[in-house]
Amino acid sequence: MTRFRDERGSTTLWTLGLALSLLMLGGISIDLWSALGAHRDLAGIADAAAVAAASGVDTERFRNDGVVRLDEGLAEGLALSLIAAQPNGADLSAAPVVVVAADGQSVTVDLQRRVNLTLLRLLVADGSIVVGATATSDASLRQ
Repeated sequence: MTRFRDERGSTTLWTLGLALSLLMLGGISIDLWSALGAHRDLAGIADAAAVAAASGVDTERFRNDGVVRLDEGLAEGLALSLIAAQPNGADLSAAPVVVVAADGQSVTVDLQRRVNLTLLRLLVADGSIVVGATATSDASLRQ
């Protein structure tokens, strides 16, 4: 009988510890899902911007030589205008990077967004992480 008397309250401590552990796990999962959602949104915007930029073919050169090559200024303008038109396009943490390959056959769009954390804020110095997405598209004519 004295053995049970010495262990009173241990169930309460175990339950409290388990509850705190579950709370921490739930907070971490919320932060990770928030980062994954931001990445998914960025990937969609980057894909659409790369496809839009790939339609910036230098029409004058194509008419004269029959060569499909991107016009760097037009491709960059198309990508940036599509990004600006997105509802979440304004909350990027850095300026979008649009790079046309040296051969003019492909374009790459790189986007970054800062995601504010909730519970992981205790572990990360500034309370946020940067999520990025990159997409590449080729210039080609389909017939």
